[in-house]
Amino acid sequence: MHDLPRMVLSFWKLLQRHPKRVTAIVATLAAVSGGGAFAVASLGPDPSTFPVREVLEAVEPLPLQPQVQALDQLQLQLRRSTTTRATDTTDSLLQRLGIADPDAAAFLRRDPLARQALLGRSGRIVRAEANARHELTELTARWVLTDEDRDFQRLVVRRTDRGFTSEWQRAPLVASHRLASGTIDSSLFAAADAARIPDAVTIQLAEIFASNIDFHRALRKGDRFSVVYESLEADGEPLRAGRVLSAEFVNDGKTFQALWFQEAGKKGQYYDFSGKSLQHAFLASPLAFSRVTSGFSLRFHPILKQWRAHTGVDYGAPTGTPVRAVGDAQVEFAGVQNGYGNVVILRHRNGAQTVYAHLSRIFVRVGQSISQGETVGAVGATGWATGPHLHFEFRVNGRPEDPLKIARTAEAVPVSPAARPAFEQVARTMRINLRAADGYDLAAAQ
Repeated sequence: MHDLPRMVLSFWKLLQRHPKRVTAIVATLAAVSGGGAFAVASLGPDPSTFPVREVLEAVEPLPLQPQVQALDQLQLQLRRSTTTRATDTTDSLLQRLGIADPDAAAFLRRDPLARQALLGRSGRIVRAEANARHELTELTARWVLTDEDRDFQRLVVRRTDRGFTSEWQRAPLVASHRLASGTIDSSLFAAADAARIPDAVTIQLAEIFASNIDFHRALRKGDRFSVVYESLEADGEPLRAGRVLSAEFVNDGKTFQALWFQEAGKKGQYYDFSGKSLQHAFLASPLAFSRVTSGFSLRFHPILKQWRAHTGVDYGAPTGTPVRAVGDAQVEFAGVQNGYGNVVILRHRNGAQTVYAHLSRIFVRVGQSISQGETVGAVGATGWATGPHLHFEFRVNGRPEDPLKIARTAEAVPVSPAARPAFEQVARTMRINLRAADGYDLAAAQ
């Protein structure tokens, strides 16, 4: 390595002394190296001299013809579902179902069973099957006649070689259990909607715990509830919600629980998990669920324009909302009475009376015996009323009392000793179900 600087220095001196000679030597070396490179490149084989050979080989085709024939024979089936609307015509219903079939439309217009089941009816589930040309092959409609009915109705319309046929059938609903839970943010119905709980179940929840929780005034943000309820299905499709089987409500840190149990030979009812009945002699409200507009207290009268004691509870509700008797009773008065307008007065045992005022309609007559929960009239605005609402009073020996307090203090009958073992078995199962419902995550289930 030490000789390299000396070689460079010697070359530099040689270049200074004989520049022409050194330049000629370098040029010659470059030409020789270039020629060598060219010679190496020229030594490769010439592609034009390569031998050419033609190869022919028979190819066996894949057996696709049977598959093609099978696909030609395959009939494409299109399925779509919808629910009927009260304003539906045959054409509008078939259009939502994706059916373009004049023959089917003509049949549905003239067939009495189809007209009765589909036209002018709302909320009925309809499912249609069509071929690739969007012609109807089968249409099925399902519905229940009443909320208490455990059977469902089914209309089946089919295409045959001789045209369309229709058949009206009846079949039992199949009950399955659903779990749900929710947290109160603004209202019970808003929380239930967020948890996808049917309104019918929400109303039952409010009624079950009405004697313990004032859902109009006592709900708190963060209150929680869990519920196990029936889903009644027709041919595997949920048709309507059934009975609440068990429920838990945590209101302002206090826990309330309920389960449905029926003793042999008796009507079923709700109990807490200790076996105490939640069905009191009086319901807390004559309306299934509504808004309290004026409570049992001193208030400024909207018509008389003066402060007066309000001897009842006013419930805001649309005209026509059913009004129910809060307990077993006999009709003492049914008619018009001054500022009360259309009013019904029921007499219960132990000197108790209940008053239902401002009714738009009266459904009972004097002397008639009434059971708890039976409809006595409909909400209205008759008499001294500024808008549709129900004025409700509870009187004991002629003296007004707070209806909610009366409902809470009314006696409740516990489970009988003979039915206690069966009750405990149901209670154990429902405790497990409620724990599962409380941990049910709707977002994870989607």
